[in-house]
Amino acid sequence: MTETAPRPADDGSPAVNITALFAEAATKSGLMWVQPPDDRAWPFWHAWADETVYAVSGPGEQTLPWLPAEVVLLLRSKDTGGRLLAVHATCEDVTPQDERWAAATAALSAARLNATDDLLDRWARECTVRAFRPFGSPVEAPGSYGTASGAAPVPPSTATTTHWRPWHLRGRPRRRRGTRRPDDR
Repeated sequence: MTETAPRPADDGSPAVNITALFAEAATKSGLMWVQPPDDRAWPFWHAWADETVYAVSGPGEQTLPWLPAEVVLLLRSKDTGGRLLAVHATCEDVTPQDERWAAATAALSAARLNATDDLLDRWARECTVRAFRPFGSPVEAPGSYGTASGAAPVPPSTATTTHWRPWHLRGRPRRRRGTRRPDDR
């Protein structure tokens, strides 16, 4: 990020170093969201290395949409789980011919749970590895959060449960509730 100086707070609270805050949040949290313009925010697991956020998507991995060259990254607080920081970031695909490929895949494979032996070959063949580099002033940071909830509308779906109701709709039968009346012996 280009903003390295502490950010002054308007309400008299201590200044916040945005670069350090982003680095710590990206290091401690394995989950963040990417928000392309005019789309919802997409959660993704990532690896943090060399001041860059790396992510992999594709068959057998997480799903991410097509991403433009500039996106917004949303980070959460590891302590509260709430929104902590939103920053602009550049988004670039990292190919096996790129000099960053080795560093990106090393960081991602170390963070990958249940990795298979052919992981790096499969990523090179079928998946997309992306590098996100934050830049500029934050969109949201401590002391300057928006008033909107940040909740996304439910995406359209054909799924429905209006006709099917589970057998336990009105609760468990009295004989299976764990309560006995004195005359039930």
